[in-house]
Amino acid sequence: MKSVLIIDDALFMRHALKLMLENNGYQVVGEAENGLVGIQKYEELRPDIVTMDITMPEMDGITAIKKIKAIDAAATIIVITAMSQQSCVMEAIGCGAKGFIVKPFKEDHVLKTMSSL
Repeated sequence: MKSVLIIDDALFMRHALKLMLENNGYQVVGEAENGLVGIQKYEELRPDIVTMDITMPEMDGITAIKKIKAIDAAATIIVITAMSQQSCVMEAIGCGAKGFIVKPFKEDHVLKTMSSL
């Protein structure tokens, strides 16, 4: 069972992802409401997979990806965000994200992306 850390400023989105993942065999070990808290949780929990929003208060997802990758170059991060501009996708991938899912998402697409890691 792969462990997952969900980083998203929207409580309803964290809840929806948690239910979806737990109902499909993943263990959600933590949640964070912004990149700053997400980095602290990553260091504490060392999950197998991180889901990362881009637009968040305190610290955005791109900065958080860079900092998590500096802590652990092997970190597996999937961006899940409403920001679908190509430049945003390219920047996230360039910083080390392994995948990109645009909100609103479909459960089968999220699960397919997660299982490909």
